[in-house]
Amino acid sequence: MSKASKVDKHVKAVSEISRAITSNLYLEDILRLIVTVTAEVMNSKICSLLLLDDNKKELVIRATQSISEAYNRKPNIKLGEGIAGRVALEKKPIVISDVRIHPDYLNRDVAKKESLVSLLAVPMLVKGKIIGVFNLYTSKPHDFSQKEIDILTSVASQAAIAIENAELMVRTKVIEEELAERKLVEKAKSLLIKKMGMSEEDAYKKIQRRSMDSRKSMKDVAEAIILASDF
Repeated sequence: MSKASKVDKHVKAVSEISRAITSNLYLEDILRLIVTVTAEVMNSKICSLLLLDDNKKELVIRATQSISEAYNRKPNIKLGEGIAGRVALEKKPIVISDVRIHPDYLNRDVAKKESLVSLLAVPMLVKGKIIGVFNLYTSKPHDFSQKEIDILTSVASQAAIAIENAELMVRTKVIEEELAERKLVEKAKSLLIKKMGMSEEDAYKKIQRRSMDSRKSMKDVAEAIILASDF
C-alpha cells in the first residue's frame, strides 16, 4: 500500500470513528466499533481499550475485537504496574518492541500463546485526567512511527470523549430524576400538611415510613398520595 493510500485510510478511519461518537449508538457499540476499525487500519492483531476503575485503581478491559479467550480473561492491571499501568500513571505513550520478552510486561505467556509481538500503548485523557489506556498489538516485530503514535493518540482521545459524554448523560439523568422525585415529595408533603394538619417534618416522616413499609420508593409513595388527593 502506498503512503498516500495509508494516509487516506487513516483519515477515513478517524472520520468513521468521529461519526460513531456523534451517533445514537450505545457506548458499548461505539467502543467496539472504535477498536475494530483501529485494528483494521493499523493492521493490529489485537486492539483493546482498558478503563481505569478509580475505586480499585485498576485497568479493566472494556472493549476489544479479540476473540482470544486467554487475552480477554487477563487479570486487571494495577495502576503503575505493567506497561498499561505505567502508561496510565505517567500519562504518556509507551512502545514495546517485543512483549514476549520484555520484563515489565505482565502476561508474557498470553503474548506467546497469541503471537503478540510489538505493542503501542497510549493514555486516554479527558482534561488531563487519565480514564484508561488504548493498546495496539502486532503479530510481527514493528517499529511504530510517530505518525502511528499520533493516530492512536487521536483515536484514544475520541474514545475518551465518547466515554466522558456517556457518563455525563448518565449523571444528568440521575440529577433530573432526583429533582423530579424531590418535586413530587414536596407536593405530597404540602397535601398532607393542608389536608391532615401535619407539620412539614411529620408529613415527610409519614411519606418516609410508608416508603419503608411498602418497600416502594418515596417517589412512588408521593405519586400515590397526589393521585389519591385528585379523587
